[in-house]
Amino acid sequence: MLIFAINIEGMNETVISGDIIAYTSLSNKGKAKLEFSLVEVLDDLDSKFGVYGRILKGDYLECFVPRTGNALRVALAIKSFIKSTYFLPEDIINEKDTRVRFLKMHGIRLAIGFGELSRLNIGQGIIDGEAIYFSGRALSDQNTYNKEKIVIKNTLYFVSNHSDLNDEFEPVLALIDVLMSKATSKQSKVLFFKLMGYSEESIAKKLKVRQSTVNQHSTSVGWNAIEKAVKRFAQVLKTR
Repeated sequence: MLIFAINIEGMNETVISGDIIAYTSLSNKGKAKLEFSLVEVLDDLDSKFGVYGRILKGDYLECFVPRTGNALRVALAIKSFIKSTYFLPEDIINEKDTRVRFLKMHGIRLAIGFGELSRLNIGQGIIDGEAIYFSGRALSDQNTYNKEKIVIKNTLYFVSNHSDLNDEFEPVLALIDVLMSKATSKQSKVLFFKLMGYSEESIAKKLKVRQSTVNQHSTSVGWNAIEKAVKRFAQVLKTR
């Protein structure tokens, strides 16, 4: 990314905040593997969409998405990539820990904040303002850090000071949440590449499988519905 400091006063921007679910259930090796995955996906998103992302404390990330309409696509790409991460027994402290199931099912909790940013200086790592407050606060009450008992209702959020936008996106994200929670690791990997704009033919070559297998995974994960939601999101925010 070549942008370092931007004058953005008075403009609505999108910021994504995310925290890994049940992070403390991972061993040090598992945490290192997950952090590597986060770095990898942020690099891919930077190359594809110009996203600036940073990882804090290993299990928390913040992303600035320069084109607001791409925010849902980026958020789902992050989620699908994390869900495609395969954990070995040595990556987990205790396989019987019930929290591990939530980690594998949901991977990461993500909130899209839409609003003004008072300061954005990528060179200095500064993201400050309304948008990041929205996304951060949406996650703060849902934190599962060090909790033995976890109750998860949703893992995808959109927050702004526009009630019409909040009302439109809430049910859509809830439905996508259900679809993605049921996705397998292989389905999630296909979904990630789909969200990144790859054709089924190129995905098949990357994964070294048949194109029919990619198509099957794509259908099973609900790509047609997810694609429509992503396009609708971009269309709506383009006018705001």
